[in-house]
Amino acid sequence: MSETQKWPDRLWIVRHGESAGNVARDRARVENAITYDFGTRDADVPLSCLGEQQADALGRWFAALPEHERPDVFLCSPYVRARQTMQRVLQQCGIDCDRIRYDERLREREFGIFDGLTRLGVEQHFPDQARALTLIGKFYHRPPGGESWCDVILRLRSVIDTITREYRCDRVLIVAHQVTVLCFRYLFERMSEAQILEIDRQKDVANCAITGYAFDPNVGHIGKLVLERYNFVAPLVEAGAPVTTEPDVPAGPK
Repeated sequence: MSETQKWPDRLWIVRHGESAGNVARDRARVENAITYDFGTRDADVPLSCLGEQQADALGRWFAALPEHERPDVFLCSPYVRARQTMQRVLQQCGIDCDRIRYDERLREREFGIFDGLTRLGVEQHFPDQARALTLIGKFYHRPPGGESWCDVILRLRSVIDTITREYRCDRVLIVAHQVTVLCFRYLFERMSEAQILEIDRQKDVANCAITGYAFDPNVGHIGKLVLERYNFVAPLVEAGAPVTTEPDVPAGPK
């Protein structure tokens, strides 16, 4: 272990498998509906049957890695869909699920008054907020009672502090949400607003897709995490599990 290394050896950030909420939101958009209903609060929305299949496929991919290359630290959003994804990954790897460390800072972005509304619904119910969102953009716009991307970034900064303090030289797997994945990229790669929003515009983060970093001691003054792969869905494709990309943020401009 290098005395100067502050980062994990490896870091994987994964979006949860397809959830019942993703399916409901996608159906609402297709039908030009203004609302969608999970039948429960967002934090309790479970994986769909397809999401379970995706999580199992991802778990088998990690299980096939040499033991010395597999994750050994497991951080997870406390939302049910993320919990279920991580649990199924660990079960495929034969790892005790009691090792998962749930962290509320990894939760989904909070939508406030936009919760349960499609973009059409926001425009109809809150036209002033819809105009503000279009003008300001989701990076800075905070819906009443909710969060902007900057709010998510603020809490993730403290997660990174925890990672560098407690998990240096470890192999860390994080399961969270679409915006979480993108905001981690913004922080680790020191992007601008324009850069990360362009990545977001190009393609949604797929369910159970891997964003992977490896520590390179030759980059920077004392080494840093370097992006190896983004939106990596080969584990799903190889297992024959359909790739899904329903966005978590129905009201965000693309």
